[in-house]
Amino acid sequence: MKLCRAIATTFAAAAVTVLVSTGPAHAATGEVIVFTTEFEELTTYQDPASGSCRQLPPTAHVVINRTDADVYIHAGPACWGPGVTVAPDHGWHAPPSGMFSISVA
Repeated sequence: MKLCRAIATTFAAAAVTVLVSTGPAHAATGEVIVFTTEFEELTTYQDPASGSCRQLPPTAHVVINRTDADVYIHAGPACWGPGVTVAPDHGWHAPPSGMFSISVA
């Protein structure tokens, strides 16, 4: 019984530590710009929230990160799995499938 209490106390302390150490999510300052085609207007995501996920337009061609945080291009529309990192003030060609998304660190 003492062992169960010790384990429960340890897990409770770890949970409290995690909750206290994680700060609130904040928005990245700046914008993510998406170039699609010459015939379409630019798509702009202003001050995207940390942890947010956006499905890009199906004709997206280039993603430009003008924020102060890393942006990730994911292969699927739900931001699952690893993504290509686009550092602040950099850009990246989007794959031509139209089935991808971006998320903000």
